[in-house]
Amino acid sequence: MTQSNVSFDVELIKKYNLSGPRYTSYPTAVVFNEYFRESQHRKNLLSYFNESKNKPLSLYFHIPFCDTLCFFCACNKVATKKREKADIYLNYLEKEIQMQAALIPAERVVEQMHFGGGTPTFLTHPQLKRMMAMIDAHFNLLKTDDRDYSIEIDPREAAPDTIQLLVDLGFNRFSMGVQDVQEKVQKAVNRIQPIELTAQAISMCRNNGAKSINVDLIYGLPHQTQASFKDTLAQVIQLSPDRLSVFNYAHLPHLFMPQKRISEADLPSPDEKLGILQMTIQDLSDAGYVYIGMDHFAKPTDELAVAQKNGGLQRNFQGYTTHAACDLLAMGVSSISLINGTFSQNNKNLEAYYQQIELGQIPVMKGYQLNQDDKIRKQVIQDLCCHFSLNTDKISHQFDVDFSDYFAEEIKRLLPFESDGLISINDGDITVSKKGRLLIRNICMVFDQYLNQQSQQQFSKVI
Repeated sequence: MTQSNVSFDVELIKKYNLSGPRYTSYPTAVVFNEYFRESQHRKNLLSYFNESKNKPLSLYFHIPFCDTLCFFCACNKVATKKREKADIYLNYLEKEIQMQAALIPAERVVEQMHFGGGTPTFLTHPQLKRMMAMIDAHFNLLKTDDRDYSIEIDPREAAPDTIQLLVDLGFNRFSMGVQDVQEKVQKAVNRIQPIELTAQAISMCRNNGAKSINVDLIYGLPHQTQASFKDTLAQVIQLSPDRLSVFNYAHLPHLFMPQKRISEADLPSPDEKLGILQMTIQDLSDAGYVYIGMDHFAKPTDELAVAQKNGGLQRNFQGYTTHAACDLLAMGVSSISLINGTFSQNNKNLEAYYQQIELGQIPVMKGYQLNQDDKIRKQVIQDLCCHFSLNTDKISHQFDVDFSDYFAEEIKRLLPFESDGLISINDGDITVSKKGRLLIRNICMVFDQYLNQQSQQQFSKVI
């Protein structure tokens, strides 16, 4: 068996398997408040205009439409067969792009861009061309290989000519949902996707020089067993994606209506889920993948693994990234920006999103401006999430605080983690052990000052 950089301790996992955030942001989105509206968003961008001119930019665009509804999905989406609905959406998105771009220096280079959803490949070829032309007209897009432009594709809708078009439009990173290759599981979640379609999509991306290909899998879905998921892993490993995201299915039908169509009786037991996870970690390690953290794996040569090794890995709303230092400007329904230490989220409701734009407003519905304490805690959580270690002297120096005084209570709350061998605290360093890496969310939660104010039901289990 291959030596892994993460260790599985069943008893400790059971002890600490609480609900908690994934920390794609700090504070998490549940802290955003509705007192923060469009005027504050504009004011933030305008006050930052001159000093941001040389800073690189990351763009995110949310395409909410899906052709069919996957019952497990917790994304903001609209299931429809009517592709013309996307034409209406693009009309409004273009107006938002114009309003947002007017507040951003034209010379700012877009290093990173991501299309998410929903299903971005729901868009027809003319719609995709139109959308990229809209973006190119208002932002300084890179035309060189230095760009990091990614898109989520559905292999069921990504024919070879579609992938060719995406490459021609400038995309060089591709992510695709697979979830599970077993027909029984696929039927139970209403996502029929033969492995041949996935293989074809990966092959086409690779033949067109994709920098990176990511595959999403989910464990904990109906009818999954260790044996069935082992077969799924073997078939996906054979396709050799550069990255894999293996998510824990969070069954929260009180929050996500489509999940009511999944029978709880068909879900694997908690012990079976743990067995699936343990087997997944071992099989991916044996196949040469590195555990990056929080459900993510990558080949050792992939940029994520290299950045983690070199201390340059960061985390944002797209998960692990090498570009989180960029300001993130997000457009489209429900999307979240982070610019100049300030979060702003667009309206989650499609009709309300349209209505705000009709009124000539950027469709911001809520947001949050980080204070100094937030910035300190954000960096602490970022370091732990990304590198499984924290240099307390660096934090003290960076923020002009005495870490041991500032976090005296938190250090006390870390002691049980140290007793259980999940972390070690030595000479100004907090280091997460191999068996602590799977429980990194619990360790980060110690530094989250808002957690006691939030309902645990808003978050998934950490494992």
